[in-house]
Amino acid sequence: QVQLVESGGGLVQAGESLRLSCVTSSRSFSRYSMGWFRQAPGKEREFVAVIKSDQLTTYYTEDVKGRFTIHRDNAKNTMILQMNSLRPEDTAVYYCNAVDDFYYTRPLWTSWGLGTQVTIAS
Repeated sequence: QVQLVESGGGLVQAGESLRLSCVTSSRSFSRYSMGWFRQAPGKEREFVAVIKSDQLTTYYTEDVKGRFTIHRDNAKNTMILQMNSLRPEDTAVYYCNAVDDFYYTRPLWTSWGLGTQVTIAS
């Protein structure tokens, strides 16, 4: 069972930044496309961003494009989400997971981490 640990969330003001981290126990981390998801209160979990195994190819949902940047370090089994210009609507619990190489919104691992809470005050 793969373990995922997200961290870095917190409470900040609108316009400020946060840096989220995702660490996984997967020994095959470098082979997977990895994605960030978020779930706001009362809403379904939604896709946010993906970075492919080449550590270069990325894709973002329109809501975060230009504000969020995704990185990964395959040597450290770690993925980062740098979030700038945060808005109250970014408030959610953020999760990471491996994703399908072509259907980025499709998580691959059945287990999820606890997520990290991001709260943006207006």
